[in-house]
Amino acid sequence: MGETERNGSDLSDLEWHRIGPLLPEQKQVGRLREVDLREVLNAIFYRADNGIKWRNLPKDFPPWQTVYGYFRLWVRRGVWEAVNQALVGQVRLSEGREAEPSLTIIDSQSVKLGEKGGPKLGSMAIKR
Repeated sequence: MGETERNGSDLSDLEWHRIGPLLPEQKQVGRLREVDLREVLNAIFYRADNGIKWRNLPKDFPPWQTVYGYFRLWVRRGVWEAVNQALVGQVRLSEGREAEPSLTIIDSQSVKLGEKGGPKLGSMAIKR
């Protein structure tokens, strides 16, 4: 598209080229998409950046109902998780690391909390 950014939250061309292909494609049946998905993303990021209600999106974005509808659809379809994983992988690669982490760390606090309640609950049930 190549438009200039209106807001600090608008996607740059590079960001759009990375994220755009991760979005669901046009449906094969039904009405054709009439909205620019880049503008939908710009509106979603604007809302997140400014902490406003959906209804308070500026009028130069697509209608708030359209933006909200895409946001909810993408939540249900796991699109946001896929975008996040792809971008994290790209950042890792740009830092000279593997795209996927090779190690998972569980901190000792979460392990202690998990063990603490289990044995006590079991012995209390037997005593009663």
